[in-house]
Amino acid sequence: MAKENGGEDTRPGVEAGGSDARSHWFAPDAEEVRIVHGRLPGTRYVRIVRPAIREFSRPPSGHLVATEQVLKPRSVGGRAADLARRILIGRRIPSDLEIEERLGKLKGLAVFASDNISSSAYATEEVMRVLILAGFSALFLTMPLTIAIVVILAIVVTSYREVIRAYPNGGGSYVVAHENLGRLAGLAAAAALLTDYILTVAVSVSAGTAAITSAFPELFSQRVAISAAVVVVMTILNLRGVRESGNILAAPTYVYVIAMVGLLGYGSFQTFTGTLPEYSAPPEWMTGHGAEPLALLLVLRAFASGSVALTGTEAVSNGVPAFKPPEVPNAQAVLVAMGALFGTIFLLMSFISGQLGIVPDPEEVETVVSQIARTLVGTGTPYYLLIQFSTAVLLILAANTAFNGFPRLASILARDRYLPRPFQSRGDRLAFTSGIVVLAALSILLIIAYGGSVTGLIPLYTVGVFLAFTLSQLGLVRRWWTLRESGWHYRAAVNGLGATATGTVMVVVGVSKFALGAWMVMVLIPALIGLMWAIQTHYWKVEDALTPDRGDELPQARPPNVVVPVGRVDRAALHALAFARTMSPNVVALHVTDDPADGDALSRRFERWVGAMPLVVVESPYRALVQPIVAYVDALRRQEPDRQIAVVLSEYVPHHFWEYPLHNQTALRLKLALFFRPNTVVVDVPYQVALASKPT
Repeated sequence: MAKENGGEDTRPGVEAGGSDARSHWFAPDAEEVRIVHGRLPGTRYVRIVRPAIREFSRPPSGHLVATEQVLKPRSVGGRAADLARRILIGRRIPSDLEIEERLGKLKGLAVFASDNISSSAYATEEVMRVLILAGFSALFLTMPLTIAIVVILAIVVTSYREVIRAYPNGGGSYVVAHENLGRLAGLAAAAALLTDYILTVAVSVSAGTAAITSAFPELFSQRVAISAAVVVVMTILNLRGVRESGNILAAPTYVYVIAMVGLLGYGSFQTFTGTLPEYSAPPEWMTGHGAEPLALLLVLRAFASGSVALTGTEAVSNGVPAFKPPEVPNAQAVLVAMGALFGTIFLLMSFISGQLGIVPDPEEVETVVSQIARTLVGTGTPYYLLIQFSTAVLLILAANTAFNGFPRLASILARDRYLPRPFQSRGDRLAFTSGIVVLAALSILLIIAYGGSVTGLIPLYTVGVFLAFTLSQLGLVRRWWTLRESGWHYRAAVNGLGATATGTVMVVVGVSKFALGAWMVMVLIPALIGLMWAIQTHYWKVEDALTPDRGDELPQARPPNVVVPVGRVDRAALHALAFARTMSPNVVALHVTDDPADGDALSRRFERWVGAMPLVVVESPYRALVQPIVAYVDALRRQEPDRQIAVVLSEYVPHHFWEYPLHNQTALRLKLALFFRPNTVVVDVPYQVALASKPT
C-alpha cells in the first residue's frame, strides 16, 4: 500500500527496502508521492506521504474531508476560548449526523408549539384588560370573544395542515406567498414573520418574568434586567442545537399543560358542584373603570388583544424539515395537538375567570393565572407555586419557538438572496448562529424600550401575524386553482375561508390598535420589504458583474508593481523582500522617515544587504507613517491604472499571545487603509525567530 507520516508500505508487486526518496513530486491534494529505490538493484517502491493525515481524511469519494483537528486552536488564548465555547455550546456536530438532531412528535410539540400553548397564560387577561375599560359589566363578553378566537384558530390550523402538505421543505407563509403570489407578496409575508418572531421573544420572556414577579413582587422593579438575562440564556441554549433545546423544553411544556388542565379542571368541577370559593379583588383595583363606553371599537380592540394567542401557529409549517421522517405527518400531528391543547386551556381559563369574577391587576403586578390559582388552591401552596413556576418557565421557553423559526426563515431568505449570506450558514452545532444572535439582540432592545411590559408590547404583535396568515392562505387558494388536483375544490374552500377570517382579523387589529402602536409595525414591514429588495438587487448586480461570458478565458495578468514597506533592514524585512522578488521583477522598497539622517543610514544598510533593488525614501515632516505609504501606492496606480499593485508586509510572528499588542500595529493600520483601494493587493509575509532567554 503506502507509507503515511514516515511509515513504509509497499504497493502489490513492488519490493520494499533501500534508501530514502530518489525522486518525488508535489501533489496539490496534500499527498506527496515518492519513488524510492530499494537495497537491491532495480527494486523500487512507491511511498505516499500524507503530512496532514490528522487534518484531512479521504473517504471513498476521493475528496479531501477536513476533520475536527483543523478547528483546534494552537494558541493559549484560542484554546481557552474553545474550551469556554464547548462548555457553553457543546461539542461540534458533523453534517452527516444532522438526521439524529431531528425531532419526534413529542419533542417537536415542545419546541414548535410552546409559543402558541403558552399564549393561553395571558390571552384571557389581554381580552379582559380592554373590556374592563367599559366597566366590570363588560367582562361578560370575555367568553364569547374567546370562543370566536378559538374558531379562528381552528380555521388557521386546518389551513396550515395544507401548507405543510404542499410545502414539506418549510418556509411557511413566505414560501407559499412568494411562489404563488409573487416576489412582493412573499417579501411582505417574510417581513411580517420576522417582525412577529422578534416580538414573540420580547412578549414571551416579559410574560414569563411577570409570572415570576407575581409570586415575588419584590422583583418587579428588576423585570427588565431579568428578561434580558433570560434572553441571553435562551440564546446559549439554542446555539447548542435543536435536539438539545428540545430535551430541555419537553418537560416544562408538559408540566405546564398537565398542571394548568388540572387546575382549571378542578375549578370547573367546583363550578358545577357549587363549591367554587369566593373571590374578591383589592379595593384599589375597583376604581377608575368605566371611562369608555362599550362601543364596537372597544369590543374589536378586545378581540384583537386576545387574537395574539394565535401567534406561533405558523412555526410548525416553517420547521417541517426539523422533524424526523415521515416529516409531513409528524408536523401535521404536532399542529393539531397544539391547537387542541391551546384551545382547551384558553376556553377553560376564560370560563373560570368569568365564574370567579376575576379583575385584572391594573399595575400588572399579579397575573390572572396567579389570581385563579390562589383562589382555587391558596397562596403559597405547592400547587400554586407549581402553576406559577411552570407558567413562568414555559412562557420564557416559548421564545424558543421564535429561536427556531426566525433563523430558519432567515436562512431561506439568505438562500434566495434577500438577506446577507451569513444567515444561511450553520454553526458548529448545526444551528443557524447568525439568525439566533441577531434575534436575541433585537429582542433585548425591544424589552428595554418597552420596560418589559406585556401590555405595552401586545399592540405591536398581531398585525404581522395575521398579514402572514392571510397571504399564505391566498397563496394556497391560487395554487389549488392552478393545479386543480383531486380534491382541489375542498382545499381551495378551506384556505379561502382561512384567508377571509385572518384578513378580517388583520383589518380589525390594524384599525383598533393603530394609535396604540400598530402603526409602527405598519411602517416597519414596508421598510423591511425595501431592505430585502435592495439586498437581492445588489446580489444580482454583483453576480452579473462576476459571471464570465461564454467566450471568456482565464485572464493573462501582467506582473504587478510590488511595494515593500521597510522600517529597518532586519531578517523579517529581508524575508519579505526575497518573497517579493518571486512575485514580479518590478519590486521597490519604501521607507518613510521623519529624520533625513536616519533615512541615509538605512539606505547604506539596505545597499549592503540587498544590493541593486530600488529603495525609495520618503521624508515625512508631519511624522505621519501610513498616509505617505498610501499616497505613494496611489501615485503608482495612477501611473499605470491597468496594472495591479501588491503591497508586501513583513510581519513578525510572536511566540505568545500577550506579545501581539507589542508588534505589527503599523502593518495592521496599513492593511486597514489599503483594504478598499482598487486594484491593490496586500500580502502578509510572516516571520518567526527563536528568542534568546535574555537580551544581549
